[in-house]
Order: sequence, then C-alpha cells, then structure tokens
Amino acid sequence: MSVSRISIETRGQGLYEFTDQAELLVRDANCDEGLVTLFVRHTSCSLTIQENADPDVRRDLDEFFRRLVPPGNDPSMRWLRHTMEGPDDMPAHIKAALNQTSIGIPVIAGRMGLGTWQGLYLFEHRDQPHRREILLHLTH
Repeated sequence: MSVSRISIETRGQGLYEFTDQAELLVRDANCDEGLVTLFVRHTSCSLTIQENADPDVRRDLDEFFRRLVPPGNDPSMRWLRHTMEGPDDMPAHIKAALNQTSIGIPVIAGRMGLGTWQGLYLFEHRDQPHRREILLHLTH
C-alpha cells in the first residue's frame, strides 16, 4: 500500500488533465496488480475520467456545466443562501456534488487500466486560480 499526492495549479474553471502524473506514480510503485484510488481534497472541484483525444469534449463539458449551474449572480440562482464567497462558490459546490470526488481504477500489468482515449481530469469549478491536491492511494 502506498499514498502519494498530486498538486494541480488551476487557472479558473475547466478540466485539467493529470493522467501522466498519476501513471508515473503508479509505475514508480512497482505494483503489478491492484487498485488505485484517487481522491480530491476540496469541495468546489471534482474528478472525472473523460476522453483525452479531442479538446472539444472538454470544452463542451465545461459549457454544459456552466449552463446547468449558472453563476450565483444569475437571476435564476436568487434562491442561493451561501453567497459570502462570491458568485462562483455555491455553484462550484453544486457542480462538485453532481460529480465525483473519488475514482477507483484497476492496475493491470503495472499500469492503470484506462481505455485508449480515457484521461484523468480535475474539474475545477471556481473562477479564480487554486492549488488543488489529489491523493493517490495504491493497494497491491
């Protein structure tokens, strides 16, 4: 068993791929078979596995979630009570609640068992830059 950390500097809302960083940590652990669990330690971002070949997929996902959960200063969001941290904060919590904060991936032959076009992403839901931490827990 091993635990590692991945740090990601965001520049605002969007999807930030970290597949290569996670693969390197799994490879360095010398684990032939096991399970890697990824967990993001924040309540206003999330994790997802998505296609990493066409950048339009990331752009479309980002736009979908912006339309699904508008900023707190949008007239449709007047019902929000938690507004002290800015118009992007409570919508970020809602988006994180709709997505995952933890992902489990099998390790096969020393590599994560991701499909050909699958990549790991931190999905940042806040407008301002943040430093996000992801824990990677590998069990053999």
